Amino acid sequence: MKLLRTIRLDPSDTFIFPLSAPPGEWAISGAFVFSDMDLATLKGKELSAFRSGLLAVPSLGWSTLAQVVEVDAKDRWAAIELLATCLIDRFGAPDLAAARKAAEEEIDFAASLCDHPLDTLIAVRRTGECGMIREAFRSLQSRRNTKNWQVFTFLAEADDEPTETIDLSALARGERE
Repeated sequence: MKLLRTIRLDPSDTFIFPLSAPPGEWAISGAFVFSDMDLATLKGKELSAFRSGLLAVPSLGWSTLAQVVEVDAKDRWAAIELLATCLIDRFGAPDLAAARKAAEEEIDFAASLCDHPLDTLIAVRRTGECGMIREAFRSLQSRRNTKNWQVFTFLAEADDEPTETIDLSALARGERE
């Protein structure tokens, strides 16, 4: 069985979302967070969360990416229980039975997105159309089939090559070298 866990490849989530998800939490779609909102009024970080955020449990932070991971029945149940608690505490679910039912549906939907090899990354693009929320999910796989996702690769410079330095703060002030 597979589920989604949040992953952070760079610090951008900490800048674009109202609350960023820590790496390693369970991830779900989270579209229900916006179901009672006037989507036309969303701005800034809340709009970013609507457009491209996956909801992390239990922090209820947002993540741009989630990773497909192998889990067992115990992990699945733990994710359901964590989400059910969040639904009661933060979203006003009427009772534990209703919260568990809703949590199970959300976790099962997240599991349905995991029909990919382990370590595949999942992203969402969410839009509001005709009063409805539409989601499109995409998967990103490493070309080399490795677990190490690198955002940037740095190459060492040879000692005999000339080095060029640029003073970015001087450029920002409009000063020329």
